[in-house]
Amino acid sequence: MLKSTEKSDSINSISNGSIFEGNLTSNGDVRVDGKLKGSVKTEGRLVLGEKGIIEGDIYCENAIVAGEIKGTINTSELLTLRSTAKLNGEIITIKLAIEPGAVFSGKCSMGPVIKNIKPESNPQTRTKEKTA
Repeated sequence: MLKSTEKSDSINSISNGSIFEGNLTSNGDVRVDGKLKGSVKTEGRLVLGEKGIIEGDIYCENAIVAGEIKGTINTSELLTLRSTAKLNGEIITIKLAIEPGAVFSGKCSMGPVIKNIKPESNPQTRTKEKTA
């Protein structure tokens, strides 16, 4: 597992042609132009280049996606899917911007209160109200 322990202005980068297997945790920004198999957790911004591929779950503040994601992406602010983006999985975000040409297949949960929503209890176990 790769960890960045101090918040800095530097950008963690996986270059085109590189393959990274494992979990990446960072306090700064992350750019992926190669292939990453595993989860990404960053308190900063994630940028996925056109040739970049991520297979795994992503947790970040903001994301700009131009490459391919297979998994769940969870952003606490804005997710931008560029026209070359391909996303197969789940989106959980506050704000979403999708350019024409982007491909998304999966489930999307969006909005400021989405993270506070709890699943409804089973309707068969709820007590019924009595009326006169």
